[in-house]
Amino acid sequence: MTANDLAEVNVEGVRAAMAAAVESGAETGLHVVAYHRGRKIIDLWEGVADPATGRKVEADTLFNVYSVTKAVTATALHIQAERGHVDYDAPIATYWPEFAAGGKEGATVRHALTHRVGVPQMPEGVTPEMMCDWNAMTTAIAALPPLAPPGEKTLYQSMTFGWIVGEIVRRTDPEGRDFRQFILDEICASLGLADLWLGIPDAAEPRVAIMSDRNAGDPPPPLATLFSQSMPPQVALVPPVFERPDVRRACIPGVGGIFNARDEARFWALLAEGGALDGVRLLSEERVAGFSNVRDNGDEPDPVMFGIPIPISTGGYWLGGHRVSSPRAIWHPGAGGSIGWADPDNRLAVAICHNRMFNTRTVEDDPILPISHAVMAAVGLEA
Repeated sequence: MTANDLAEVNVEGVRAAMAAAVESGAETGLHVVAYHRGRKIIDLWEGVADPATGRKVEADTLFNVYSVTKAVTATALHIQAERGHVDYDAPIATYWPEFAAGGKEGATVRHALTHRVGVPQMPEGVTPEMMCDWNAMTTAIAALPPLAPPGEKTLYQSMTFGWIVGEIVRRTDPEGRDFRQFILDEICASLGLADLWLGIPDAAEPRVAIMSDRNAGDPPPPLATLFSQSMPPQVALVPPVFERPDVRRACIPGVGGIFNARDEARFWALLAEGGALDGVRLLSEERVAGFSNVRDNGDEPDPVMFGIPIPISTGGYWLGGHRVSSPRAIWHPGAGGSIGWADPDNRLAVAICHNRMFNTRTVEDDPILPISHAVMAAVGLEA
C-alpha cells in the first residue's frame, strides 16, 4: 500500500466488527482509531456512552483506559532519557534518595520500567483519597520493603508502576513540574493532543463514557494473593472507584488515564513512526527501535498475575502476541479490555477504547479481537 492509497482504505470490515460487538451485547460503546504510515486512516465510533441516558458515543467521547496509561508514563521517562536527564541503569535512588529504603538501593530505573523493582504491593491502608494525593503515594511507596530483591524476578507493578516511573520523571525534570503537567507540556502539546488526560478538567466530565462491569459477579481473588496486594479491593479497577469525581481528576499514572481514541492513536503513531510525527521528534529512531527488544526474562511466570508470563519489552511496553499486528509491536492492554499498540514494522498505530469492562477467559470470549483483526485486514495484514 502506498501513501496515495491511504484515503481509500476499506473500513467496512472494521465497522462491521464494531457493530457486531455492540449488537451482540458484548460491547456497549466503542471508538476505534488507526494511523498507518503517519496518517489517520480509521476513525469510527459505535454504540452508547451512557446507557442510563442513552447518550451516544461521539468523536470526542472520553474513555477510561486503565493500564494503557502505563505506555504514556513509560514514554515520558524515555523523553527524559533522550534529553540526558535519566540513565536507565542508574539506581532510582540517584534521583529519588528516599527510594533506597528497605533494601531497594540497588533498584534501577530499568528495573522500574520492566516490573522488577520488587514492590508490586500497594501501601497498607491505601484508599481512593490517598491515591489522589501524589506526595502521599510516592512517600509510602518509597518506604515499602521489596517482596523480592530488585532485579531478581518479575512482579508486575499493577498500580505502583505509575508512581515509581512518574516520580523519577518529576525528580529529573529541570523545570520541576508535576507529572500531569509534564505530560501536558511534553507529549500533549508537542503532538497536538487535546484529550489525553491524567486527571480530567471539570469541563471534560460530561464527555466521559460510563463504564459497566461485566465481571462484577465474579468471586474476588483472596486478599492474601499478590494480585490483591497489587490492586487492593478498596482501590480496585472498577467503576465505583474510578468514576469517583476526585479519582477522575487525579493524576494516577499507572491506571488513571482518561483518553479520547483519536489522541491515543496519535500517541501510538509517534512510536510506530520511530519517535517522530508530522515533523515533531520526541525520541530518536534508535531508542524507539530498542523498545521492540524483549526483556531478558520475558517468558518468566509472573506471580502477581497468577503465574502468567507477561511479555514486557525493555522499554516497559508489552511486546507482540496474538492481539497485535507484529511480533515486534509494542502495546499495552488496560483492565477491562482497552488496548493500544504501535507496530514499527508495518507503521501501524491503533487505539481501541470502550466502556463495557470485561476480563476475557478465552480468545473466543474477546469481542475486541475481531475488531483488532479487522483493522489489520484493512491495511492488508494477516492476523
